[in-house]
Amino acid sequence: MSQDGAHGRYAGQSLAGGRYQLRDLLGEGGMASVHLAYDAVLDRQVAIKTLHTELGREQAFRERFRREAQAVAKLTHTNIVSVFDTGEDDLGGLTTPYIVMEYVEGRPLGSALEEDIRQYGAMPADKALKVTADVLAALEISHEMGLVHRDIKPGNVMVTRRGVVKVMDFGIARAMQSGVTSMTQTGMVVGTPQYLSPEQALGRGVDARSDLYSVGIMLFQLVTGRLPFDADSPLAIAYAHVQEEPVAPSSINRSLPPAVDALVARALKKNPNERFPTAEAMRDECLRVAASFQAAAPSIVPGAGPTQSGAGVGSAVFPPVDRTAQAAPGPVQTPYQPGPYGAPQTPAAAYGYPQQAGYQTPPPMGYGPQAASTPPPYTISPQTAAQPSAPGSGGKSNKPVIIGSVAVSLVAVVALIVALTMNSGGSDDKGGSGGASASASASHPAGYRGPDRTRVIDKTKCTDPTESWDDAKKIMLPDFRYKDINSVKACFQAAGWQYKITTQDDNTWGKDTVLDQFPAEGTDVDKKDPGTIDLTVSTGNPA
Repeated sequence: MSQDGAHGRYAGQSLAGGRYQLRDLLGEGGMASVHLAYDAVLDRQVAIKTLHTELGREQAFRERFRREAQAVAKLTHTNIVSVFDTGEDDLGGLTTPYIVMEYVEGRPLGSALEEDIRQYGAMPADKALKVTADVLAALEISHEMGLVHRDIKPGNVMVTRRGVVKVMDFGIARAMQSGVTSMTQTGMVVGTPQYLSPEQALGRGVDARSDLYSVGIMLFQLVTGRLPFDADSPLAIAYAHVQEEPVAPSSINRSLPPAVDALVARALKKNPNERFPTAEAMRDECLRVAASFQAAAPSIVPGAGPTQSGAGVGSAVFPPVDRTAQAAPGPVQTPYQPGPYGAPQTPAAAYGYPQQAGYQTPPPMGYGPQAASTPPPYTISPQTAAQPSAPGSGGKSNKPVIIGSVAVSLVAVVALIVALTMNSGGSDDKGGSGGASASASASHPAGYRGPDRTRVIDKTKCTDPTESWDDAKKIMLPDFRYKDINSVKACFQAAGWQYKITTQDDNTWGKDTVLDQFPAEGTDVDKKDPGTIDLTVSTGNPA
């Protein structure tokens, strides 16, 4: 939409009693507009993101948005776009949540990638690895604070005129998922399909390693100029993330060393336990790999790339993708001279938009034993490519979409995901009865994962919970997910709360791990009688 459109008219208006004066419209997406603004109190330019959908109508969302903005404001790092303020005001007759951010004079990473594709065919590997390492540095800080981004993609990464990489839009996905009543049904998946982790595509809970998968997709795109999964619908792309293996990046860009293939292969493992355990570990490997080979110009194989993924899946649910904006990278023509990435560019100051909602995030934690180094590169033969997907973050094919539980079910019926999404558990365990926790059969099937008794919750989370922001008679429900059920039971018993347990086959986290809860974490409940809390507990058996 142009600046003359419905939300471009906000230019010239003010927020927060006149403190923030909206000026030029920098850009907008399906859920937000970003304006350059002037902060009259501190005499500086800022960027203000205003959410302009029906989200602003829901008080629950506005409250969650405010809380998340407060949490994100505590993230201070060179590679993170700073959040200065948040609030809500009347714009166009609608109560509109807004967030005041650092004004970044630069351009999205997708724009930088498109320029490199025009010059070289893809982003030179040394530059791509350094950019990726900076993104991971930002994620390392957020993950330490329990904040999972959920929508890492080139459109949410800015590169300043001095070449500084900055990640934006932390916490907005969590606010959408947790606060909006119309978007919190079981199985709801909201995000950018090209960058979804398999667990996101399946509607499961996510943790920090989901972000690392998205970073792996982005790195693949940077070094090849293409996305690893291409399909005619968002649902088919989601299916590909769950069931299909990506080709090796070197099958598209012959100049890539085996170490890059190995790094990407590990980041894109379907099972989170097989990925890098932390952003720090993946960042260290990016820097190690970058220092281990001599920089060279990309050498793109004509016509190489991913085959059509998830062919035919979901075409009845989502309309075909508009490919008018897509174009295959051409042959390499410009010699590449290694040097500092992010050379000064014409200021574009375009920002990404919060068009995503994700899943409630478990707190930062250890992820079990991991190999100390990147495993050997996988060997997947190059495949004949269909029309490659568009580079960068622009284009209609990269627009975030909402994939509901019905859509995920259709994938299961059409495309083998039934084996991963069907719930087999059904036994109930009434809270306070002291019954046995969820358990697998005596003879465990292949793929069984045993319990991890180290994932415990402190009893004080139940006996001294956080009070509600709005009502002194209410508390915010703690997060019991990804904790051992025995410690959760002890927490409930200490507070005198009631619970109900339903088992579910899932070997991602292991036997006796709480996979989900209802009401969700952060929900306001009565302080004296929070009611019966439903807990879904893993049997440790494969789904």
